[in-house]
Amino acid sequence: MTNWQKILNASITSPRQLAKHFDLDPTGLAQVTDRYPMRINPYYLNLLNKVGDPLWLQAVPDQRELADQTCLDDPLNEENLSPVANLVHKYPDRALFLVSSQCAMYCRFCTRKRKVGTHRMTVSDATIEAGLDYLRKTPTIHDVLVSGGDPLLLSDERLEWILASLRAIPSLEIIRIGTRVPCTLPMRVTVKLASMLKKFHPLYINTHFNHPAEITPAATIAATRLANVGIPLGCQTVLLRGVNDNPATMRELMQKLLQIRIKPYYIFQADMSRGTDHLRTPVATGIEIMKALIGHTSGMATPTLAVDLPGGGGKIPLSPEYVKTMTGNRIDVINYQGLPCSYLDAG
Repeated sequence: MTNWQKILNASITSPRQLAKHFDLDPTGLAQVTDRYPMRINPYYLNLLNKVGDPLWLQAVPDQRELADQTCLDDPLNEENLSPVANLVHKYPDRALFLVSSQCAMYCRFCTRKRKVGTHRMTVSDATIEAGLDYLRKTPTIHDVLVSGGDPLLLSDERLEWILASLRAIPSLEIIRIGTRVPCTLPMRVTVKLASMLKKFHPLYINTHFNHPAEITPAATIAATRLANVGIPLGCQTVLLRGVNDNPATMRELMQKLLQIRIKPYYIFQADMSRGTDHLRTPVATGIEIMKALIGHTSGMATPTLAVDLPGGGGKIPLSPEYVKTMTGNRIDVINYQGLPCSYLDAG
């Protein structure tokens, strides 16, 4: 058993275990974990400073999860967009391939909160083969996102088999991996894993940091190992109440991501997943944060603010309004400083 597996096996999975580390009453939280599982591995546990801090809100169950009457069990309509189990085909040329049902930590805001880490999500050789078969028979799909759960919790050998099978499909041009492991269990990113992954270029990894405190020396090592084998890294941050819903925190996060060679890709308005309503923020909050990023930090540190629409409507960008009027060939705008400017359009 490797070091990262030992760490994962030592995870806290019940409120009673957590109460040994923090002053809390585990009774009410047990009702939450009966429905939505908890896993906090020792690495991430050591990042929690106090009850209710930004990392705590992401990791620790909250009784408000059971009171949510606003959000949806399957907000992105993935089940109805799955021609075979664990493969979502929403966009014409892309597919989402779920190859793992486990995560290094069960985030309280997870889109697949309804099933990840529970008996309601089954991933097997049969489901993976069915997904591969669908991809072979659907040559309009050129880009596949391998996700879960977290694909990097698979063994090197199993993940290599999946990636090799995907790379053998002629119509698949791009393979992406979605993983939070560089943030939540960075020691999983071993030299051996990075060496294996580099065989499957063009390969991209989108990871997921939500707060500057998650960018630790261990996370830096993980990101460096992946970047050093030529894998472009992006970050898909989720906007969360009490975690990162202010310009100063988000600007610091975006800039620190660039320092460890991860390009900020998206800031997502939180999905309407049942059990997460207490963590969602108003759309206006995200737009104000974007105003504080655009022009005030490097364009490299400025991601796209987006919402993934309920019902399978797909992602749309959300952005501040800078164009005020368009008259003839004159465009009047407000710049990042709030000052009026104009631009003459081409004829």
